[in-house]
Amino acid sequence: MTAVTPNPMSAVPAFCEGIQYFGDTVPGFDAYGQAPAIAEGQKAIASSTDQAAVYQTMLAADALRYLILQVTASKASGHPGGFASQAEAYAALVMLGHKNIITEVGHHAPGFYSGMFLDRSLEAMGIKTVQQLRDRFREKHGLLGHLSGFIPGILAPAGPLGQGQHFAMAAALLHRNTLFPYTVGDGGLGEPYIMSSMAHFHTAYPEATNFLPVLVWNGFSQEHHSMVSLKSNEEMLAFWRGNGFEEVILVDAKAFDDQNQSGDYVDSTAFSFEQRLAFTQAVLAGVDQAAQSALGGKLTVFIIKQLKGAGVHARGAKSHNLYAHHTLDNPDIVAALQARALPSKAWELVRTNFERSNGGPSAKTAVTESELPLPDLGKLPLEEYSVGGDPKVSTTAMGHLVAAVGQRDRNYIVTNADGNEASGIANINQALKIIHPTTDDLYNQSPTGQVYEPLSEDACAGLAAGLALMGSRTLWCSYESFAINGLPIWQTVTQAMSELRRPTPSTVTLFTAGALEQGRNGWTHQRPEVEAYFAAMMRNGNVFPLFPPDANSIQVCYDWALTTKNKGIVITASKSPLPIRTTFAQAQQGLEQGAVTLQEIAGTEGGKLVVLAVIGDMTLIPALEAATFLETEGLAVRVVSIVNPRRLYRASDVAWDTCSEADGTFLDDAGFAALFGGDALLGITGGASGMLEPIMLRSTSKRDTFAWKRGETTASAGELMAFNGLTAEAIAKRAIELVH
Repeated sequence: MTAVTPNPMSAVPAFCEGIQYFGDTVPGFDAYGQAPAIAEGQKAIASSTDQAAVYQTMLAADALRYLILQVTASKASGHPGGFASQAEAYAALVMLGHKNIITEVGHHAPGFYSGMFLDRSLEAMGIKTVQQLRDRFREKHGLLGHLSGFIPGILAPAGPLGQGQHFAMAAALLHRNTLFPYTVGDGGLGEPYIMSSMAHFHTAYPEATNFLPVLVWNGFSQEHHSMVSLKSNEEMLAFWRGNGFEEVILVDAKAFDDQNQSGDYVDSTAFSFEQRLAFTQAVLAGVDQAAQSALGGKLTVFIIKQLKGAGVHARGAKSHNLYAHHTLDNPDIVAALQARALPSKAWELVRTNFERSNGGPSAKTAVTESELPLPDLGKLPLEEYSVGGDPKVSTTAMGHLVAAVGQRDRNYIVTNADGNEASGIANINQALKIIHPTTDDLYNQSPTGQVYEPLSEDACAGLAAGLALMGSRTLWCSYESFAINGLPIWQTVTQAMSELRRPTPSTVTLFTAGALEQGRNGWTHQRPEVEAYFAAMMRNGNVFPLFPPDANSIQVCYDWALTTKNKGIVITASKSPLPIRTTFAQAQQGLEQGAVTLQEIAGTEGGKLVVLAVIGDMTLIPALEAATFLETEGLAVRVVSIVNPRRLYRASDVAWDTCSEADGTFLDDAGFAALFGGDALLGITGGASGMLEPIMLRSTSKRDTFAWKRGETTASAGELMAFNGLTAEAIAKRAIELVH
């Protein structure tokens, strides 16, 4: 085609403002471009073999490539190459009416933004023209460099590799009659989580096959050849079949090449017009077959094999990034834009098809654009234990509530890497059953269970957090020591929730069997530094680590967590029987104000006041013992249990007001002084010292911290605390030093 610039604006639709190059003509338009292939009132093309539909799918792929390059080059920044190599597959999905598309690849963001622009979704954020698309790309309150929860029509965030399949599977579980394709790059195929998580999910939910991985096999990753670039087509087919996929559909651009391109990976945009149509026809038919297969009960994958960077400014890994010299004046950028330039009538045609697909803009029709209805839980069966009565296992008390939630909400899922019984929550398995193809009452297994147990914390966190993002209640349970393996996706989801355009249930976790209980297992099972992760995330504004000191408090904490929206709530508790130290009223106070006083010792008249501020349940044991000793020294002592440290920050410390479903409740200065004011303050935790930051920031007393240092093999929790300096003697000694 021949490109001209400028184009007479009187002939150009308003949304095209900002497009620099328009084509005079495009081959075949008179024959196949006279009417939109998605007819008025329809949600998809009538047939994947209709030549007008094939032709318009090809136009859509070129429009996507043009926009990707126009937008990224406008900022000389971004990632055009990966999405460009599968533009025909994305276009085919849209033409077939499947727009609930997720991606594994954050670098595909410019392509997804282009799709959302073409179907008018971005109008919801004031982006109505290509110029506005350019202006707001990679800008604050605009189109972030990677997909987020802020963008209308985008189902899920995308950042670290290995996460996209979790969102697709979660959505598939909640919406059984909708297809959820997700693109995965061959550069990221090496992530171990992808195949294993899909295999476990398929075993647990064999009927939920309505998610469709779309492998973008382009031969390159970010900076070099992909690790699967030397696989033959037969080997790639065998790989997916060997991982349980019944239907593996591969379309290789090489089979259509009539330009004698070298190598196994070729660029379809270099083909003759006839062969471009033939390739697009194969992709459209293949995607249609894959979609029908996935919706029809078969685990299916569609693979498009085409050179990375097809149709943009460079090929291979060199197409991945734009650098500072890749401005709109760069010769490579100009040449690529002119080669992809479309006439204004073609732009109108593509936009009409995209808007009609799936019944309207994704910002209005995607499953994530409306709040998922949830059953009313009613009043949960909380049981208040007597203070000073028999010791109780906190996790077991919470498990009783979890069971009630699952029985009232059949979409509710609990995930755990095969360790509920070991964490004192066997009652969850007994009530809700482990999802397993083998029915076994002894092991609480049932194909219709609600406890998802892959031996992967990534898969546990992925499904639980993904379902919460999609609108469902969940609980991820883990040993504190192993939780770190699932935190990247949990963090991705909580960050997305903080900017989400709709309310969704908070993603809730229960972390048990902390380091102090894992003495005999040694340092491999002692990783309380994970708490530093949450300590840092508290400043996000929607992350709430909770440390209930007993079985009463944990019930109050979980009951509250279930009422919240768009937050990440981390409950950490021991699986050992421990004393009941709070009433429900005190537990509520600790949750709302951040902390609660457990013990107040008057001391001798005029004696100085020592405040012991304690995070955790087992750490209260040496703290309370130290308080008893300090009393004999004539000192006044206040023992404070820190339940909700996020409440103890100052409002200005936290980005709470930038969050969806914002929570701006913080303990005021008077309340803080009432709890922590004294002559000396000791912050005590069996985890990372960073969790004590809110208290140390605000206190004006002489102060110090006692915290975890490192792991060791010991015979008891007391011995392990002693190894880390967390003893009554050490606490009392330091308190005396501070007040004298």
